[in-house]
Amino acid sequence: MAIGAQLLSMAESGEISNLWKTAVQTQVQSSMVQTIGCSVALAFGLAAYIFARKSPVYLVDFSVLRPPEDWRVNINKLEDIANFRFRGHKRTEELIDFMIRRIHKNAGVTSEGTYLPPGITDFTQEATMENARKESEVVMFTLVEDLLKKTGLGPKDIDILIVNCSLFNPTPSMTAMIVNKFKMRSNIQTYNLSGMGCSAGVISVNLAKDLLQYHKNCNALVVSFENITQNFYLGTQKSMIIPNMLFRVGGAASLLSNKRKDFWRAKYQLLHVVRTHKGADDAAYNCVFQQEDPDGVVGVKLDKSLMAIAGEALKVNITTLGPLVLPISEQLKFFYNLVMRKTFKVKMKAYIPDFKKAFDHFCIHAGGRGVIDALQDNLKLTDELARPSRKALFHYGNTSSASIWYELAWSENEGQVHYGDRVWQIAFGSGFKCNSAVWQALRTVDTPHEAWVNP
Repeated sequence: MAIGAQLLSMAESGEISNLWKTAVQTQVQSSMVQTIGCSVALAFGLAAYIFARKSPVYLVDFSVLRPPEDWRVNINKLEDIANFRFRGHKRTEELIDFMIRRIHKNAGVTSEGTYLPPGITDFTQEATMENARKESEVVMFTLVEDLLKKTGLGPKDIDILIVNCSLFNPTPSMTAMIVNKFKMRSNIQTYNLSGMGCSAGVISVNLAKDLLQYHKNCNALVVSFENITQNFYLGTQKSMIIPNMLFRVGGAASLLSNKRKDFWRAKYQLLHVVRTHKGADDAAYNCVFQQEDPDGVVGVKLDKSLMAIAGEALKVNITTLGPLVLPISEQLKFFYNLVMRKTFKVKMKAYIPDFKKAFDHFCIHAGGRGVIDALQDNLKLTDELARPSRKALFHYGNTSSASIWYELAWSENEGQVHYGDRVWQIAFGSGFKCNSAVWQALRTVDTPHEAWVNP
């Protein structure tokens, strides 16, 4: 009764009304503070996401070179070149037999004709810097012209230019040669990579990716090739003669972009780049080495340990790549095998994951038949999956950093690339390096490539 009387008294005096107003006001203020706080947090979170997220990198299109037809040399012409260039050596016949009959027989390269520059094939010319520069101009200018035509861009539309060529590094640089020829913008960013071997094509893609993460709404033109003119070895060391029968003229140019509008016309999106460098190991560092032979003739020496070192570099690379691309079932099998071998000391073979469950296309660097054989065996690839690499080697030889692009071009030309397919480009190079690039097709691609029309 007393409580009721007290409440009635408070109601009559207006105290309850005041208490209710105070409670409502406090609740509203509290709700407003919470709402404003949540809004501010959301705004900061959205801003952090926008500025921190990585821009997608698209491969708009690419071109591979079909060298001039008068640069084609068959096995008979190669023997003539060897006879002429090795004239005067006491061991001429032995060297030619080794180069033509032993190395060529096992190289996996056609006898019908691959491409060498006039500085080697024209007996009235020598391997001068002028001829090396002319070779580079033919390769680079043809590729850039073709790619600009494919993409509908003008020279002044290019924001970033990257060129990689390992063994020829003139002044002005390769990028300067392109800028001068095509009259590109004065504020174009240019990068020239040299001495990085056959895996430099993936390194250039990685550099372009990093630059495109920083520079918004930009594109990058990447040109990858090797100069042959001054790198045809004329000495007597057999380990340095081998490249004569493998390396050939070739090149590739690709246009990468982070522009949203390019998504609708791009062929691929870059998913991953994984780089492995074994240069800290002396054997790996020395297994591919440019040097003078005892007679002072410059060439590239390939050590017998090369294949074993390449295998070790591949293991390290796929250990990093695997968790990024493999399904969980394969990752568990690999982890179980690793624990059993390392923790419980169980004697069992190391488990090599089935990368066929992660990729639809394999572009293995066409370094030679032995390289392709070894990777096909280690990765348990079918003949069909290894065919692009064998085709590239057979028809174009070892085109160094461009070989992985010839292989992708072959797959496109054959109509094998479909929407959603994943492509693994694997490249090896001096240093010693193993680099991987993973692409995903944004549409079904059946683009014809001139290089693969009656190669």
